[in-house]
Amino acid sequence: MEFLMPDFALPSVWISLLTLCFLEIVLGIDNIIFISIVAGKLPEQNQRRARNIGLLLAMGFRVGLLLCITWIIGMTEPILTIPALGDFLHQPVALSMKDLILIGGGIFLIVKSTLEIHHKLQERHEVKPIKGKQPGNIASVLFQIVLVDAVFSFDSILTAVGLVDSVVIMIIAVIVSIGVMMLFAGAVMRIINKQPTLQMLALTFLVVIGVVLVAGGFHQEVSKSIIYSCLGFSLIVEMLNIRLRRKTVNTELNP
Repeated sequence: MEFLMPDFALPSVWISLLTLCFLEIVLGIDNIIFISIVAGKLPEQNQRRARNIGLLLAMGFRVGLLLCITWIIGMTEPILTIPALGDFLHQPVALSMKDLILIGGGIFLIVKSTLEIHHKLQERHEVKPIKGKQPGNIASVLFQIVLVDAVFSFDSILTAVGLVDSVVIMIIAVIVSIGVMMLFAGAVMRIINKQPTLQMLALTFLVVIGVVLVAGGFHQEVSKSIIYSCLGFSLIVEMLNIRLRRKTVNTELNP
């Protein structure tokens, strides 16, 4: 890995930078969704601060990882081997520290998203608020954001390593992508919080991302382009449903 300043007079440097920025933004979509849902549990006046702090911590974490890029690359060396388990596992699987982080992060996303889905379903049936129920704690929300940021950061950094040799370009791409996320995270959060069905769609998407992370930890690669394509198709269908429901309500109110 090169820590030298690249020659920005070369078109290839700009192409690499733009490609990596686009990739970081795409990989950050699931991160924005998670931050929006978790920050939505806070009082409205604290939500923006929690989002921005969470994204700034993510940027700091990723830049720190890039400065320790040699150590990160070494995390792909196997440290644990799971033996073959008959029909369940036909051959031994060697797991690295990176694999264990992806598996742990994936399980966390699955459990957290499932609990949030259960919580949303319970809310729909509650006529009165639970006595003594308190708004979300900002420290707890930031801890969850940092935890998920760490998992997504490892995945993002290791992907970037395969595309670009310059650490400086990687750092610039991370800063640009986090800046774009900070600009659009508020709009994403407002849209998700306004529509309960979009909240459920986002949470189920996070469950799928958790499964993908666990599968990746066990060296079972799942095409992320397929996952994002399915999400995009589901989002289009849901937007049509929202428009249809709004049209139906307007027709009933103004026959």
